[in-house]
Amino acid sequence: MAVQVVENLLDHAAAACLRRGAQLTELRRQVLRLVLEAEQPVGAYALLDRLKGLRAGAAPPTVYRALDFLREQGLIHRVERLNAYVGCIEAAAHPVDCHCAAEHDHPHQFLICTRCGATEEISDPPVSRALEAAAKRQGFALHRATVEAEGICARCGAA
Repeated sequence: MAVQVVENLLDHAAAACLRRGAQLTELRRQVLRLVLEAEQPVGAYALLDRLKGLRAGAAPPTVYRALDFLREQGLIHRVERLNAYVGCIEAAAHPVDCHCAAEHDHPHQFLICTRCGATEEISDPPVSRALEAAAKRQGFALHRATVEAEGICARCGAA
């Protein structure tokens, strides 16, 4: 992601946090920057290694607390299958008016390439509605769901 794009997203994220009564501290901003700059989903320990280049005393709890905050604010998602984090495309697409914090979580799905590890977030409401309807038929009250689908990305498929 281009440097200026990342800077703009960080500024919008800080403003969104302030509107919600939260603060994007310098540490949280650094962690969010590292997630946004990553080419693929990035794990907490990879983030820690990168953060140590910026903050000598960084430790696992430091990163995990920042990641928890960023998830609560709807700025990143956790890809469970990969135990890694990605920036939220909804927050990137609508940074000024994004209301996708945890209590306003938007429907999202992940497409994960089993060859190269590329992961793409999509937001397909019909997929979410279908899952909700299936759960309802079973008497299950669905609160939130993330679909993680594995396959081959277009680039690997063409290779």
